[in-house]
Amino acid sequence: MLTLILIGLLGGVITGVSPCILPVLPVVLLAGATGKNGSGQRQDEESSAGGPNGAVAVATHGEAPARRGRRPYVVIAGLVVSFSVFTLLGSLLLSALGLPAGLLRTIGVILLVLIGLGLLFPGIDRLLERPFARLPQRSANTEAGGFVLGLGLGLLYVPCAGPVLTAITVAGATNHISLDTVALTVAFAIGATAPLLLFALAGQKISSRISAFRRHQRLVRAISGVLMIGLALALAFNLAEVIQRAIPDYTAGLQKTVAATPSLRPQLTSLDDDRNHQLSRCTDAAPQLNDCGPAPELDNITGWLNTPANTALRMSQLHGKVVLIDFWTYSCINCQRSLPHVEAWDRAYRDAGLRVIGVHTPEFAFEEDQANVIAGAGRLGVTYPIAIDNKYSMFGAYRNQYWPADFLIDATGAVRYFKLGEGDYATTERHIRDLLHAANPTVALPPPTQLADQTVTDPRTSPETYLNVRQIRNYLGDPLVQDQARTYRFPAAFPVNAISLDGNWTLKYQNATAGPDARIGLHYRAKNVYLVLAGKGTATIAVNGLNQRVITVSGPPRLYPLIEQPDLQDAQLTVGLTPGLAAYSFTFG
Repeated sequence: MLTLILIGLLGGVITGVSPCILPVLPVVLLAGATGKNGSGQRQDEESSAGGPNGAVAVATHGEAPARRGRRPYVVIAGLVVSFSVFTLLGSLLLSALGLPAGLLRTIGVILLVLIGLGLLFPGIDRLLERPFARLPQRSANTEAGGFVLGLGLGLLYVPCAGPVLTAITVAGATNHISLDTVALTVAFAIGATAPLLLFALAGQKISSRISAFRRHQRLVRAISGVLMIGLALALAFNLAEVIQRAIPDYTAGLQKTVAATPSLRPQLTSLDDDRNHQLSRCTDAAPQLNDCGPAPELDNITGWLNTPANTALRMSQLHGKVVLIDFWTYSCINCQRSLPHVEAWDRAYRDAGLRVIGVHTPEFAFEEDQANVIAGAGRLGVTYPIAIDNKYSMFGAYRNQYWPADFLIDATGAVRYFKLGEGDYATTERHIRDLLHAANPTVALPPPTQLADQTVTDPRTSPETYLNVRQIRNYLGDPLVQDQARTYRFPAAFPVNAISLDGNWTLKYQNATAGPDARIGLHYRAKNVYLVLAGKGTATIAVNGLNQRVITVSGPPRLYPLIEQPDLQDAQLTVGLTPGLAAYSFTFG
């Protein structure tokens, strides 16, 4: 538990200094300079007005040295409570009540607008505090407005994703909520809001030290109210994201360091499921076989492919065999690069006792469609059994967070090795051969397979780039609007890895759908470029302004190769799509 708390605090602090906090900084800064006990302005207004809180306001004048500094802490406390509760339970509550997924964000926007109006019109502020009126006068009701402000910010605060936040959100989405998960979530929220508390305290210090704040208290409140309403509208229309996209994520390296730390990763992955804690004592791509605990059962599988009559397999049926569990998804380029090795091992060692099971866990919603999986597996030549893991049961049971990922199980049913991501194929094959010999010392094995390792190792290669409103990164251009047809224009210049849109587009939760004159612009570094497309039409490919080829697109989402070169190149790619085509993501090799 203590280790998880330390991990949460570390991940939270890194997140708290990332570009994602920029939209809320002005509000947090002013939170300490406005309201009761901030610079004293509310006490003067309420006592002179003789309102229902007048007596309290007079009392707080006498207690100012002891209580004046509480507001910043109350605001951040509200943010921590709101963020923690709804990060873990928001999806569960909304699903149970049959409410839309965007309801919590809408509530947060409404709260910010109401609080902004309360700063402009004190009567509205007193109305917001009314639910707290029955609390003792010396307790939190004197800071109710600050706590409500924190609650609203917690519903809207969207920190940059990292390994800690991924573990929390996966646990919440799959309803695997435990005391450890709660501790990690609260620790993360505290760490992520600690920098915000410093800004709130700075705002309070400014308000108390600068005489202009004391002389123009009503004006300060009015400006704060207008800024708060402006922030609410900016968040409602996704305008704040323009600032975040324009600033590089200077904490990305730190987040990767946390994810790669051997002592931290097992703690994070152990939150996903309770069935195999022993997996946490093994390391990724270990040079020697280890005992990683018993293999989880093949439970809660949505469907099976490539088995007799598509019947389910059980681990008990595989006793005495060496089993390779390969987590994959059909549109993932990383999986497609690893599949030839998995297929080669299946062909080479099936007669010697190896059984391969491909666990298809979707990354996109369209990958949950079994017909799409069947078509994708057919194109890729996957003939071994496929378990369709739409409920993420196996993904969680194996503490997995990667596509692809391979887990080796010996003939007694124990997990002995795992490899997360691409590469290390020679090590994996060597362990397959060792386990087959251990299961049957007299077995005659064929020579090792001779496939070239195509794993991308050049650090200059562009990262995977999504085309949807929730995951797009390095975007430049007009603000993106969800679920509405809009016309966009390319920027004047494209930095490396920048992506933009031109023409008419409709941005959705999973993809971007082309309208008239739709084009995608991308400055990439890679040998090969691939794009997941769906629909019926054509894609026109141009590199550095010169047309290269036209691709015919037809059917459900699949991966289309756009550029294939022997050497890495630095170039600007333009993809023109006919109306109706849907684009999902770019991947590079």
